[in-house]
Amino acid sequence: MKGYILAAGEGMRMRPLTSNIPKPLLPVAGKPFLEHNIDALKSAGIKDIILLIGWKAGRIREHFGDGSEFGIRVEYVEQKERLGTAHAIGMIKDKVDSAFFCLYGDVVLTKESVKGLMEHHLKVKGSVMALTSVSDPRRYGCIRVEDGVVMDIVEKPEVPEGNMVNAGAYILEPQIFDAIAETKKSVRGEYEITDSFRILMSKSHIYTHMLKGDWIDVARPWDILEANRILMEGLATKIKGEVSKKATVEGPLQIGAGSKILAGSYVVGPVVIGENTIIGPNAYLRPSTSIGDGCKVGNSAEVKNSVIMNSTKIPHLSYVGDSVIGERCNFGAGTKVANLRLDEKEVYVVIDGKKVGSGRRKLGVIMGDDVKTGINATIDAGTIIGENSFLGMGANARGTISPRSKVF
Repeated sequence: MKGYILAAGEGMRMRPLTSNIPKPLLPVAGKPFLEHNIDALKSAGIKDIILLIGWKAGRIREHFGDGSEFGIRVEYVEQKERLGTAHAIGMIKDKVDSAFFCLYGDVVLTKESVKGLMEHHLKVKGSVMALTSVSDPRRYGCIRVEDGVVMDIVEKPEVPEGNMVNAGAYILEPQIFDAIAETKKSVRGEYEITDSFRILMSKSHIYTHMLKGDWIDVARPWDILEANRILMEGLATKIKGEVSKKATVEGPLQIGAGSKILAGSYVVGPVVIGENTIIGPNAYLRPSTSIGDGCKVGNSAEVKNSVIMNSTKIPHLSYVGDSVIGERCNFGAGTKVANLRLDEKEVYVVIDGKKVGSGRRKLGVIMGDDVKTGINATIDAGTIIGENSFLGMGANARGTISPRSKVF
């Protein structure tokens, strides 16, 4: 069986994190989340992978190459014009002649979820749609099921019936291509996969499988934090760098070659540290923290439940919690990130001038690439800072700050 991952989107809702990096290459638990999904497919025996690419396609090709480094074979299909999900799936009609595993590029699946979906397909011998349950199904396609078969699909209902939604993972039989060929453009000017599924359902069953493992749709920048937490569960310790005998490590830790944890540092796993990164002395890393290559977390700095991307420096006397920090950022001494409202209620984020609920009680900053802060700068909970911005000495940042801004 071949795997097909749709990874062509521009990821506009993930800005500023995707200003320079294609969404599938955003790091989670030490590597791009697309790589985690490929690992999950490989664990189920799927080693022929087709990647649909588009936005910054060259970077994805550069990372995965022909796939040999990852123990798979990779073939690329480039979608130059975005014409909907049905169009995207239909682009591989001539590349598969049997059932194939299809996965949306912004969905994160565990190995257990992939295995369960594969086993169910073998049992029912037909097309299968993965389902999951969510607390607020209005963002998704709600699925009505009878006896394990899809009966109806309702896109983003105002008043949903139940909480079962399409999880963005399928095993599809080749008949889907005939249904796509019959699909007409929607009012949005796209070929909707929901319409194709309805055509397919009029001729054969689409079976359902309820995922048992964790699932997350990485739709907004702060979703990276939940994906990071999920993918770090069960982390195995791997020490390729150096850990000082005067440092304390509790729980699982992965540290890459050339990296060092210096004396007096305290690390509580699960924590992932890339290559050529320096931690300490006297730094504090708390659970679900992922730090990239060439980074620095210095004296008396604390990082908790955060993703820190490559070449970012948090040198000393700073606090970063529940945050996603882009590449090549530099924190001046004493920079503090707030991650909790005083009333301890849900943190809201300002997007396009409107307040949007993050669904999180704790959320710090979403920071784009190449941001610099002066000493003693402070950042309010739920702040978004665009790339190439500068916070002056003692400045306070809040709300959404446009790229290339200066805050004094």
